[in-house]
Amino acid sequence: MADRYLAIFFVSLSCLYRSFDASAGDVDPLYRACISQCEKTGCVGETCFTQCKYSVDGSFSDSQKEPLYRQLTQTDCSNDCKYHCMLQREKERAALGFGPVKYHGKWPFKRVFGLQEPIAVAFSAFNLAMHIQGWLSFFKLRSKTINKRISYDYAGLWHIWAFLSVNSWFWSVVFHSRDVELTEKLDYSSAVALLGFSLIISILRSFSIRDEATRVLMSAPLLAFTTTHILYLNNYQMDYGNVLISQF
Repeated sequence: MADRYLAIFFVSLSCLYRSFDASAGDVDPLYRACISQCEKTGCVGETCFTQCKYSVDGSFSDSQKEPLYRQLTQTDCSNDCKYHCMLQREKERAALGFGPVKYHGKWPFKRVFGLQEPIAVAFSAFNLAMHIQGWLSFFKLRSKTINKRISYDYAGLWHIWAFLSVNSWFWSVVFHSRDVELTEKLDYSSAVALLGFSLIISILRSFSIRDEATRVLMSAPLLAFTTTHILYLNNYQMDYGNVLISQF
């Protein structure tokens, strides 16, 4: 009897994983058919892409390699086909009175001046600017206190936190500008690193832990957990929604 319940549990868990692994948009047969046709012809409706001449079904034509800038930004035939097929399907769904659905775990944003999420880019850039300004202000404050021979035990920790914050918001700007696998991993990894260190510094500061050995003892488990979580995010294919759940 126990084996039977265990089997039911694993089957249910497998179904739950499958539901998380795909979104309603990217399992749509019409969306998939559009992508398949686009990758063969290089066109979605009347819109055609010059970059599709570089790759056809994963192979390069005329013995040409795909340009380096397209490899770095992943503005290749496959990605542009997915984007324009997504827009086409959303127009068709809207005409039928249906609301938008997610594609590959994300809502169907329309690019503006090449930016995938311009509003998110603007807010991330604003946060980046404020953190840079705050870090510079802390440098100025430290220079004044040093002249007065006043020490601050947590200065080094705050500098690390400031660096991680600037790094996190920088990659947030890049990720929302161009969502590809590399920028996604850098954005999520930077965010997790910042969250992990924020927890560490909040504990050390709240309990006024100044002894170096005690700091190491308190920080080591959290650093190990944060590092493990970053490795997990970077080595498993996860849906965007799952990543948010795992972080928060």
